Amino acid sequence: MKKRPISLFLMMILLLSVTACGSSNLKGKFQKTGTYFDTVIQVTVYQKSEEKYLDGCMKLAAKYENLFSTTVKDSDISRINSAQGQPVEVSKETIQLIQTGIKYGELSHGAFDITVGKLSKLWQAALKEEKVPSQEEVDRAKSSVDYHRIQIAKNQVTLTDPETEIDLGGIAKGYIADQMRHYLEKNGVKAALINLGGNVLTLGVKEDGSSYTIGLQKPFSDAGQVAASVTVHDMSVVTSGTYERYFKSQGRIYHHLLDLKTGYPKETDVTAATVFTKNSVDGDALSTILFLMGPDQGIPFAESKGLECVYILSDGSIRKSSGIGKTIDFTEM
Repeated sequence: MKKRPISLFLMMILLLSVTACGSSNLKGKFQKTGTYFDTVIQVTVYQKSEEKYLDGCMKLAAKYENLFSTTVKDSDISRINSAQGQPVEVSKETIQLIQTGIKYGELSHGAFDITVGKLSKLWQAALKEEKVPSQEEVDRAKSSVDYHRIQIAKNQVTLTDPETEIDLGGIAKGYIADQMRHYLEKNGVKAALINLGGNVLTLGVKEDGSSYTIGLQKPFSDAGQVAASVTVHDMSVVTSGTYERYFKSQGRIYHHLLDLKTGYPKETDVTAATVFTKNSVDGDALSTILFLMGPDQGIPFAESKGLECVYILSDGSIRKSSGIGKTIDFTEM
């Protein structure tokens, strides 16, 4: 079974062409693309005078990759994971993001857990090799997951179990998108679109006063096919889905969204869960949590938090919270 490449967008930006790495000037928009966290990212502004800030956005992506990535040897997270239970001094940004991860671990009662590092590595290798790991391997990796093993004292982080490893992949892109937005706002940018491989963050409205139209990708379809579109402004739109990284074995799909109770990819009829939030880091965590909950639990949960969400199920049907189509313009294709 052909796997979806890691860099494939979970969502397509309608009327926005994805360019090769580097800068591009299109009619009425100025864009820059790059690859960070194994994901193609793209930032768009709409004034020629603001094009210079695109480089600053990419510098932020590089800065945070060097802090948060598990594959950068000297990153804060790599140093924490290799410290064998010793305290590690890290940046204030790393502390902030770990604290956010712990918050969502508590909110989800452990369904979302940033100490998923070893289990995540196991399934990343499985996805690459298209081979299901043994039960023993899964159990061993699963036993290392518990965010309660993180201790924070001022600017130091300690993992009380040397086997535990942090992986911020579930919230890092959202955090970076938010930092890019703050940077652009600080420099007077009124309209921008930030796309970090499925984390889409809109700033203001476009120069003509219109909002941004965003397509929700049709799961397991050719790139570019959409199941629905939404029109938003000053909002983050984040999707978690099974169709970006997966393989099939004996009729079952194995993907990257893990059920931490079993240690295996979540068995569900949900193929995509999208959530709409003010801050992208919240959307990053919540889209995963909502995916794992499923629509019967997830829709009431989102509505109880004043949020809107959309589910796409394996039969192609769509379920959505009560404000979709009312407070958020929605068109099913």
